[in-house]
Amino acid sequence: MSLSWLIGYDIADPRRLGRVHRAMTHRATPIEYSIFLFVGSETALAECLTVVRGLIDPKTDDMRCYALPTRGYQERIGKATLPAGIHWTGLPAPLAEVAA
Repeated sequence: MSLSWLIGYDIADPRRLGRVHRAMTHRATPIEYSIFLFVGSETALAECLTVVRGLIDPKTDDMRCYALPTRGYQERIGKATLPAGIHWTGLPAPLAEVAA
């Protein structure tokens, strides 16, 4: 069963920041530069976090993962990430349903 998680990080070193961002873009959907939506099983989430755990410095970096409710309310407020009339079809199902 696929579940959704919000993953965010604050990385102190610019080189590590780039490595973590690249690793996350291969595994989750970027919402902002350091905020990602991960949709998948708990096993897949554990694999993703294991990869990132190997890239961060736990003394200076911070990474957090929050489970999202399966039937929770999702809303975006503020400046649109895409121009009006443009719809990104590569969104994960939970976001595509909200965008429609």
